[in-house]
Amino acid sequence: MQKIFVAGISTEVGKTIASAIFTEALKADYWKPVQAGDLDNTDSDKVKRLISNDQTKFHESSYNLKLPMSPHAAAEIEGIRIDRFHINEPETTNDLVIEGSGGLLVPLNEEDTMFDIIMPDYKVVVVSRNYLGSINHSLLTINWLLQKGYEVSVLFSGEVNPHTENIILHKTGVSLIGRIDEEKEFTKEVIKKYADKFEGVLRTL
Repeated sequence: MQKIFVAGISTEVGKTIASAIFTEALKADYWKPVQAGDLDNTDSDKVKRLISNDQTKFHESSYNLKLPMSPHAAAEIEGIRIDRFHINEPETTNDLVIEGSGGLLVPLNEEDTMFDIIMPDYKVVVVSRNYLGSINHSLLTINWLLQKGYEVSVLFSGEVNPHTENIILHKTGVSLIGRIDEEKEFTKEVIKKYADKFEGVLRTL
């Protein structure tokens, strides 16, 4: 059984689309431990709309916060303190895709970050998208995970930029899952296309 944690180098880099593709490819269960903002259209809701298989189970987030901001800030405004020991991985015999919130060191409270809920048996896929500063963000994220002993792969999202992608791969030595192109729209059919493309490499992580 695989547990794949989808991490991003920043926010809005394509984690939810990547999570939908991985969930579809493995017919895995999906779990977003901390949802912040847009509770009428959560990332879980988005993934539900994008997958085609009928085996995936969607597990309830441990924390659902109303404001689209850093979890620690959203929680404080709502009078809540996020306790990472109350973020309990759901029980399942299926593969599990876990989608992080924001970047790796996004705070959950005054002490813990998103990194602290990544368990030792998780395989981590870092979603990298090209923008000014993304090389630095990618290298910091990937190297932090490698130094902490995790198995790490990278997935590129958006328009191709060989200069950026080659240096990230060269400097980290991590394996490449592939790339998600800049599509006009992400539909069930598009997600299924990528799922079929990535299934083989995902099963060998």
